[in-house]
Amino acid sequence: MYYCKNCGEPYMTDEAVMCIKCGVAKGQGNNYCHNCGKPLAPDAAVCLNCGVANKQAPAPDAKSKLVAGLLGIFLGTFGVHNFYLGYTGKAITQLVLTIVGYILCCVVVGVFLVIGIWIWSLVEAIMILTGKINVDGKGNPLAD
Repeated sequence: MYYCKNCGEPYMTDEAVMCIKCGVAKGQGNNYCHNCGKPLAPDAAVCLNCGVANKQAPAPDAKSKLVAGLLGIFLGTFGVHNFYLGYTGKAITQLVLTIVGYILCCVVVGVFLVIGIWIWSLVEAIMILTGKINVDGKGNPLAD
């Protein structure tokens, strides 16, 4: 059983999407522990009653982990996934190196550069999809 983080009332079922008492979406709020329902300091890292982490639900405008991962797989050499997540510096680096690699493609160095950027973006995509990279450029958690 889980408790409303806004008012502390227990949810009727685990499948509930909102609290029937206060109407707040499940996982929103930071007044009460979601595990034991006891009052909780909003900035507390853990509940002092039961010791469970005070995890915040992703913001409604949170970036999607799946979208970022797929962008990394299919358009990663151009840094699109990093632009999406807000890692602009890394995204520009990937884009510039890819363009330079395509320009130098008639030289062996260009081919290796493009392959290297592709491997780099594929590794990042896997890290995003597996949760190793789980925040955007502003430090907001990614939505599942």
